[in-house]
Amino acid sequence: MASRGSCRHTCRVAFKLELNAEDLGACVSCGLCLPHCPTYRVTGDDIASPRGRILLMRAVQDGGAPIDSDVLRSMETCVQCRGCETACPSGVPFGRLMEGTREALAADHKITPRWQRLGFKVLEYPRLLRLGSSALAVLQRTRLVPSKKLGLPAKLPIRRQKYEASGRDVFMFTGCVMDAWQRDVHLATQRVIEATGTTVTPTGDVAPCCGALQTHAGLTPEARKLAQKMMAALAGEQPILVDSAGCGAAMKDYGHLVDTDAARAFSARVLDVHEWIADNIDQFPTVTKLDLVVAVQDPCHLRHVQRTHGSVRTALRPFVRELRELDDEGLCCGAGGSYSLMEPAMAGDIRQRKMGSIERADADVVASANPGCSLYLAAAGAPTRHPVEIIDEALRA
Repeated sequence: MASRGSCRHTCRVAFKLELNAEDLGACVSCGLCLPHCPTYRVTGDDIASPRGRILLMRAVQDGGAPIDSDVLRSMETCVQCRGCETACPSGVPFGRLMEGTREALAADHKITPRWQRLGFKVLEYPRLLRLGSSALAVLQRTRLVPSKKLGLPAKLPIRRQKYEASGRDVFMFTGCVMDAWQRDVHLATQRVIEATGTTVTPTGDVAPCCGALQTHAGLTPEARKLAQKMMAALAGEQPILVDSAGCGAAMKDYGHLVDTDAARAFSARVLDVHEWIADNIDQFPTVTKLDLVVAVQDPCHLRHVQRTHGSVRTALRPFVRELRELDDEGLCCGAGGSYSLMEPAMAGDIRQRKMGSIERADADVVASANPGCSLYLAAAGAPTRHPVEIIDEALRA
């Protein structure tokens, strides 16, 4: 019998994945997901497709396969856009499988390096985040920061207008990075909501981070703690309106993440702001339409996760001259939260395809309901705006 000391060098403990066997077995490898997978479209490699990734998950979980460089590369290059889910005839919950896989890999420190984890911690401290963002804005103005390469706004704010609550009919979730970089979008959102006579409480520092980026990175325990803080901070029954598609998708998933009745009740209160606008479209004043042709870019977490992207069209239609659809059937833009920072080459190739569809649409403006998407596309030259900014302009005009 080998001693404990010698076993350390000769024995290999199989890596443990604890994925739901029924979910993992639901994929029949039909390949209908392949045209909808941005990384497969770029590489043409099955290992970079949902089908290939699931086969690797099975090999690890059921066959005891090692976590080698191919497995890690396959999982790390997934954008987690979940476009495969809307295309899958078998209803494979690929997003859950990928989140579970990344959670196991992150727990074993095979992915999500320490610097990235420290960066996510900053998101929990809004004053520190704003201070760091303002310092970055100063450096940006001295041209010491490569804004386009880092996917930053063209002009980061140094100072920000303060929120003022008008009442408690609805909460407006303001979040972390979007609050620091795009508070003007939140202020426009508040004005649009209030145009119907509805009063608004911006969440501000009370509930700064939803945990979306942490979940994508496999830091599920951290995301769960943030969800519980969010639920405690926004107790009540009023709707919680969210103007960031990624944040809204994460908050609607608290029922699964936290797995309590209270979490499921909280998620039921969360609405993408365009859902709310579409449901209350008759409450808005009649205005002269803006002379704009607007192409709608669907963030993946609005189209494939929340599946409420149609509400953006309903919300915009009364306020602009013409809406145009992109011809890529909602393919991902490559931003993927922090994906464009972690996988810049792959993300850039994915974005190039999206830019082609934007150019073919020949519109004045590209409306995108997620800050990550809009910033990443703007860095490549797309004239992006948040849909509520366009609605706000029409109402104020």
